[in-house]
Amino acid sequence: MGTNSLPPAHEIPTAFSASLRSWWATGEKTSAIAEERLLRRLPFFRADTLGPNDSPVVATSSRIDLDKPKHYLNTLSITSTNPAPNAPPPAVVLHGYGAGLGFFFNNFMALAQWAGHRGSSVYAVDWLGMGRSARVPFTIKSPRKDIPGRVREAESFFIDSLEEWRMKMKLEQMTLVGHSLGAYFSVVYALKYPHRVNKLILLSPAGVPRDPDATTVPERELEPPPSHSNSTSSASIEAATGPKVEEIRAEQASSRPRHSRSRRLLMYLWEEGWSPFQVVRSTFFWGPMLIGKYSSRRFSGLTEEDTRDMHDYILNITLAKGSGEYCISHILSPGAHARMPLVDRVAPLKMPVTFVYGDHDWMDPEGGEQSVENLRKAGNGQARSYIISNAGHHVYLDNPKAVNDLVVRELDRRPVIQ
Repeated sequence: MGTNSLPPAHEIPTAFSASLRSWWATGEKTSAIAEERLLRRLPFFRADTLGPNDSPVVATSSRIDLDKPKHYLNTLSITSTNPAPNAPPPAVVLHGYGAGLGFFFNNFMALAQWAGHRGSSVYAVDWLGMGRSARVPFTIKSPRKDIPGRVREAESFFIDSLEEWRMKMKLEQMTLVGHSLGAYFSVVYALKYPHRVNKLILLSPAGVPRDPDATTVPERELEPPPSHSNSTSSASIEAATGPKVEEIRAEQASSRPRHSRSRRLLMYLWEEGWSPFQVVRSTFFWGPMLIGKYSSRRFSGLTEEDTRDMHDYILNITLAKGSGEYCISHILSPGAHARMPLVDRVAPLKMPVTFVYGDHDWMDPEGGEQSVENLRKAGNGQARSYIISNAGHHVYLDNPKAVNDLVVRELDRRPVIQ
């Protein structure tokens, strides 16, 4: 264990006591405090809009109300104080399943520098029913056997609220930077609203490959990140060539577990619409410790202060009312492969599309490679796929320097008119 990592939560009495106190007090106020604690790492973040500002950008947090009562999306806005008339479309950062915009606290500075330099903006949004956005009821009317109907309903819950958010924000076009399930929804949004998407940057996207027996191993989400010895170098970005993809898939296959009785039980619960976050909510006193073990192990590459703040943030958004999390069994089958894989749906996309995977990812990079080929065959030669070294599924946290460099480079890449 590195010097900057935390031991398991049960070995940190003060942190555990603090977690228990937050367990009793979790709510909108404490979750806002937990999020703000992460965002205050940005020197240009302002809790209110009062007072002078001499920074090239200013960051504020707000709720954007949607048309339905009590529907809103939690939003971080990083806007240029000197907007350019011909600025590139803003970047919109979208988190993955059960996460929130606070997960990107190590990426906002680089994106803000891009926004300030280009006179543009960056937004980070919590999906409806997740993070600190409205926890509204999530229901599916289609019968279980109607897979396309279930998928469409679940997808619409998220992408239609994002479109409504876009209209409220008066944005003509956006570059979507999505992680995991957020990357999946970004592609689906672009398929439904293609004229509103300038580019897609997909970080370890979920739901891409079609093979239900592919090498994806969701259990690897619980593993600590790989060594960070080279994580400060942009040289850790490489093209996702065939041999490199096969190397990663071989590692994934070697760690794939057998279908044990407990795994079969989890698959059954998955199909029944069970959410893993229900476990944390139902365990009462043990909830903070379970999250503490996850955050200290999975984010061991962070500093002790960052890990503690991430733990508090994750605890607060996890204990909030279940909502959008119940989408997962409608969109993904057990094993985390899509019921309607993106590799078979991407061909209509005409904008630049960038796939990004970690070299220790549990998402299968072959799906990205096949998608790039399918896009090329459909006439879109603007698709790329990259591998980031020293990184797992949370590639943007495991190797932020490399990911930040790549994302900024892709934001500045000029689209080819087709």
